[in-house]
Amino acid sequence: MLNFRITAQDGAARAARLELAQTTMPTPAFMPVGTAASVKGVLPQQLRETGATCLLANCYHLMLRPGAQTIAELGGLHTFMGWERLILTDSGGYQVMSLAKLRRLTDKGVQFQSHIDGSRHCLTPERSVEIQRLLGANIVMVLDECIALPAPKAAVTQAMERSLRWAERSKAAFEAGAEKGAARPLLFGIVQGGTDEALRLRSASALQQVGFDGYAIGGLAVGEGQAAMLRTVRATAPALPAEQPRYLMGVGTPDDLVQAVALGVDMFDCVLPTRAGRHGVAYGWFGQFNLRNQRFAADAQALDAASACPASSQFSRAYLHHLFKAKELLGQVLLSWHNLAFYQELMAAMRQSIAAQTFDDFVARWKAGEPQRPDPA
Repeated sequence: MLNFRITAQDGAARAARLELAQTTMPTPAFMPVGTAASVKGVLPQQLRETGATCLLANCYHLMLRPGAQTIAELGGLHTFMGWERLILTDSGGYQVMSLAKLRRLTDKGVQFQSHIDGSRHCLTPERSVEIQRLLGANIVMVLDECIALPAPKAAVTQAMERSLRWAERSKAAFEAGAEKGAARPLLFGIVQGGTDEALRLRSASALQQVGFDGYAIGGLAVGEGQAAMLRTVRATAPALPAEQPRYLMGVGTPDDLVQAVALGVDMFDCVLPTRAGRHGVAYGWFGQFNLRNQRFAADAQALDAASACPASSQFSRAYLHHLFKAKELLGQVLLSWHNLAFYQELMAAMRQSIAAQTFDDFVARWKAGEPQRPDPA
């Protein structure tokens, strides 16, 4: 893959550069989630300042509102949301699980009843690709069937096999819809199979026979617990092409990221940093704080005085505590911004340690509660 170049490797951990649309995304990378063309409470300028190079937006939600055609007519998703860097769009497969009460599933696709107005929409592999193309995504995901875990093996097998059939149809629709002379986005396949190693390996092998630009490990962080998730990643990642990006979908906590990078994962997304921030929870080199706790009421320290992020270094913990107690929206904004900045610092620290061949030491210090922040760029 010409636009994905591995620059360093330390054990299974890789540092690489994904070059697309005149933007370079260094990996390991964390992609903030902007489901409805907005990362909740955080401005695009603030996201740029954190170092984020790629955001995730959601095909299903944008299909409902304001509509993919509307966004296309307004210049595409990048123009619409004021974000000139990379955008990856989720295909709607996660909503197969999260909106189970509002959908009907067949081999053809998914019939959704809108949670907004009750209108009905059919999302097929072909339609999902079409919507993502209209949005102008740089990275397009195939439609898959994501199910909650734990689940009976028969249900996991059925979802994995249906996801493979949908992946083939997604690839055919993607190639058929390619415009001559237009910039080509990347198309990623999604490995399914629950926590069953044999099913995961079967899925990974079959997807490679179809052929994709990158491969995602999907259907995890859906109830199976961290230990089972990491066992599944440990079995799956080595079965994916070494020369192509590997993306663990919907993960996760800072510890999830460190341990998954050690297993060879390159890309991540998760709502956790902004969701936690909206509820008063801060992640950082200090660990995890709940700023709602009374112990911070008179704490004059900055959240992280050494951080380059203003939300981290310019406001006291007491002030943040006050904002949440007073139910001021600024608290949610500042803590979401801080968490996203920390996540980007964490990824930068891992990239640096992989390049320096000290990643094992980084992981050991992380587990000991003595993590090492990255050197300033």
